[in-house]
Amino acid sequence: MSFKAILLEQADGKVAPALRAIEESQLSPGDVTVAVEYSTINYKDGLILAGQGRLVRQYPLIPGIDFAGTVETSSSPDFKPGDKVVLNGWRVGELHSGGYAQKARVKAEWLVKLPPGITTRQAMGIGTAGYTSMLCVMALQAHGVTPADGEVVVTGAAGGVGSVAIAILAKLGYRVVASTGRAETHDYLKSLGAAALIDRAELAAEPSKPLMAERWSGGIDTVGSNTLANLLAQIKYRGSVAACGLAGGADLKSSVMPFIIRGVNLLGIDSVMCPPGPRIEAWRRLAHDLPMDRLAAIIQQVALADVPGLAARFAKGQVRGRIVVDVNA
Repeated sequence: MSFKAILLEQADGKVAPALRAIEESQLSPGDVTVAVEYSTINYKDGLILAGQGRLVRQYPLIPGIDFAGTVETSSSPDFKPGDKVVLNGWRVGELHSGGYAQKARVKAEWLVKLPPGITTRQAMGIGTAGYTSMLCVMALQAHGVTPADGEVVVTGAAGGVGSVAIAILAKLGYRVVASTGRAETHDYLKSLGAAALIDRAELAAEPSKPLMAERWSGGIDTVGSNTLANLLAQIKYRGSVAACGLAGGADLKSSVMPFIIRGVNLLGIDSVMCPPGPRIEAWRRLAHDLPMDRLAAIIQQVALADVPGLAARFAKGQVRGRIVVDVNA
């Protein structure tokens, strides 16, 4: 029987997503078939839906880098029908059919069983953005950043990664400073647990010198470019920055000075090809360390048919919080 999916198609050099009825035979190969319940929209999804970034090389393709649902069939001993599962990354939605469909077929090793306490809807409220936030928090903690060390700054604070990171850090007792350029998000960020706010323009300015006054014990950066360079110059002795995004650019105008004078750690966070062990631990930690009432406050829910129209807003960074896609609506 056919089912609904967003199909990304290319014609005359232009890429366009459209709601289609497709057959199971059109899914990518894999050993587990999942009845998808929810997906989500991340910054990367926005780029893919808009045909930007050369992330998709072969069309047609079902986009959607995340999904959560229930195992329907499995030839893997690790999963059985009825298991609740989540998928993030692995280039699903780029090179392999993704989550904007009512069914998905993937490799078993790409799936994580949902821990107790997280529903499939909540899992997509978290999504790759929130899972990446947890990887960032875990990296900071592994490198010794504690609440007693001082303020932690989160850039791109009103986006998906930033929103979840603030909620997690605040629950863990950190004093969080949220960096944003949107004044209308100030109350929202405070409701998530931000103790103070900083205008993103202050951090996005051309770096004035390789080392500045020590200001932050740690940081989670989704922006890159000048913002990351300024953070590195302002991190306290032996502090750390977890870098996971490039919304402001892929360049980095920094020097070795923060690293060899202050022992600063620049921690690269890759959520796409992250091994299963840290993934499972990140989801376990999310079930424990993310306040679900705060997660509920940042979720907006849309239907599958609404996804194509949201692409441009995501690519331009105009979306606040997290968007959950009900693929069965």
